[in-house]
Amino acid sequence: MFTAYVVVTLLAAVMAGFSAGAIFFRAQWVVQPLADYGIPRSWWPWLGTAKAAGAAGLLAGLLVPVLGVVAGIGLVLYFAGAVITVVRARWYSHIPFPLLYMAPVAGALALGFAV
Repeated sequence: MFTAYVVVTLLAAVMAGFSAGAIFFRAQWVVQPLADYGIPRSWWPWLGTAKAAGAAGLLAGLLVPVLGVVAGIGLVLYFAGAVITVVRARWYSHIPFPLLYMAPVAGALALGFAV
């Protein structure tokens, strides 16, 4: 069970870090939808920083479990907010994308509590 927890946590951290990097490097396939949803450009660095901090927190949580729990909860809330933003913008076909990033974080949290 511990091995599954480590693997899923690493996957969640890599995915969150990748998502943060996509914002930082202004990947068109990420920033164009943000603009379409009406997210102010001044928020983008903060959104990327939140995801990067969450990824780092998940990794730190492998050594200090409380950090992983806090980071995991923060990322789940972040991606839940992303789902709400997508729904409010009425881009229903984009709902799966934040859920795809939320799933391994939720899995890491669940496995962390089970270990």
